[in-house]
Amino acid sequence: MNIIVDLMGSDKGDEELLVGALKAKEEYGIDLTLVGNEKTILDYLNKTNYNSKGISIVNASETITNEDNPVMAIRKKKESSMVIAANLLKEGKGDGVISTGNTGALLASGLFIVGRIKGIDRAAISAPYPTKKGFSIMLDSGANADCKPEYLLQFAKMGSIYAEKLLGVKNPKVGLVNIGSEQGKGNKLTLETYDLLKNSDVNFYGNIESRELTSGEVDVFVCDGFTGNIILKNTEGVAMYIFSILKGKFMKNMRTKLAALLLKKELGEIKELMDYREYGGAPILGVKKPLFKAHGSSDSTAFKNGIKQLIDFIEKDIIKDIQDTL
Repeated sequence: MNIIVDLMGSDKGDEELLVGALKAKEEYGIDLTLVGNEKTILDYLNKTNYNSKGISIVNASETITNEDNPVMAIRKKKESSMVIAANLLKEGKGDGVISTGNTGALLASGLFIVGRIKGIDRAAISAPYPTKKGFSIMLDSGANADCKPEYLLQFAKMGSIYAEKLLGVKNPKVGLVNIGSEQGKGNKLTLETYDLLKNSDVNFYGNIESRELTSGEVDVFVCDGFTGNIILKNTEGVAMYIFSILKGKFMKNMRTKLAALLLKKELGEIKELMDYREYGGAPILGVKKPLFKAHGSSDSTAFKNGIKQLIDFIEKDIIKDIQDTL
């Protein structure tokens, strides 16, 4: 298996992602196509005396930044690492792409370069979300700030297929994120989407409020990308805040430090569950080939885990299931 890695556009820098990609190569036995600044890549490989067998390097002279207009950047920055990576994927020179770069530009590269699955109007980022019962799938988590009801119906269908493969849940329950559980609640988008989902072939649970998302009552929950991204980042922020409080309390005196020592294993398990680095990345569902978005602030561990998620996604052949179903 060959993974195409976009090394540019990260908050942490190219070398941090390179370290994560090389760790993934060692642990999972994959080949890598590294797209980025050739000199930076070669300097690191030479500095560490890394065996470059199974590694190919493609130089990129431009970077798409978070300030760039996504569609214009894809059209104008032909020598950017993201555009080059997407073209390599389209040409069959790799099995999947992972990038930490501009989310909108990555979505645009998926739609305009790699291509949409027939029957899909908008692709969506599908992120795992921790719950009391394990995980649920949330989409869209940031690709489409503005949506139509038809898009959310498509998200529900793709999310159901993904949940069956990823979570092993038969006929997964789908919830619609809303400000109330009653049928008549919400704005124009959620009201119209409710009717579409209710009359579709998905296993529609109904509306679900944001405070209920961690209950595990639904296996898939859908929303527009603006709402989904706020949910994800708010969850990350709350988790970090809670752990900072716990750390302060447990380090208060000798008695609390002893309690922390006794609970070290359990606290570690909780931290791992809430740490976005453990999930690494999420697929953009709706494009013809595997395209993964990793967190912009991913360190080497998070990026390595993102590649692992991409490998699993490829091996489960989820895109074929979506194509066959739709």
